[in-house]
Amino acid sequence: MVKIGGLEKSSLIDYPGKVSAVVFTYGCSLRCPYCHNPELVIERFNKNIQITQKYFFDFLKKRIGRLDGVVITGGEPLIYDDLDIFICKIKKMGFLVKLDTNGMHPDKLQYIIDKGLVDYIAMDVKYSESSYIKLAGGKIAYRKISKSIQIIMNSGIEYEFRTTYVKGIHDLDSVEQIASLIKDSRVYYIQNFREGKSIDPTLSSENSFSPTELKKIKKIAKKYIKNVIIR
Repeated sequence: MVKIGGLEKSSLIDYPGKVSAVVFTYGCSLRCPYCHNPELVIERFNKNIQITQKYFFDFLKKRIGRLDGVVITGGEPLIYDDLDIFICKIKKMGFLVKLDTNGMHPDKLQYIIDKGLVDYIAMDVKYSESSYIKLAGGKIAYRKISKSIQIIMNSGIEYEFRTTYVKGIHDLDSVEQIASLIKDSRVYYIQNFREGKSIDPTLSSENSFSPTELKKIKKIAKKYIKNVIIR
């Protein structure tokens, strides 16, 4: 059963052009050191934050006509085999659904798309090929990421790709590799690492890129993608 680790009851920024609720699922298939939701990923960070599905769906019933959609994020929602059932309940209430994913579960992603359960997909392209191999499970992980990217780009659904750039993990060569992987995609968001809670407590403001460096990242990305936005 889908475990809910958090709920933001109203957001104007998480689903482009829509007023949405944001539901955070517990658990993830990756352990990115810069993850800003460690309580959803590592059990030792979890302070018994789980929200029941009954509470969540009772809340949604009260928001029919007031919210446009629901953003399902994490953690990684696609780790759950019954995510489709969870989404069906949301769709039956008349809400649009945006799914945030790390791309590590391409077959489940394809299934969700084929069933017509999502209206918008946001995928985090976290690393270059070499870093996926080193940090995220080897060549198999990279193949999964590549497959998910193609699934999304060929889905006919609105989508976005995004990368959080962390100095010490990413460099300008990383940008070249990532941008070429999502060449000609609809939109690419560049996000700068911001100091705060993260899985790796040693990360600090020194791991953030300067405005000038972010512009260089954007310039490189635009060789491959027309619509590149620094967020």
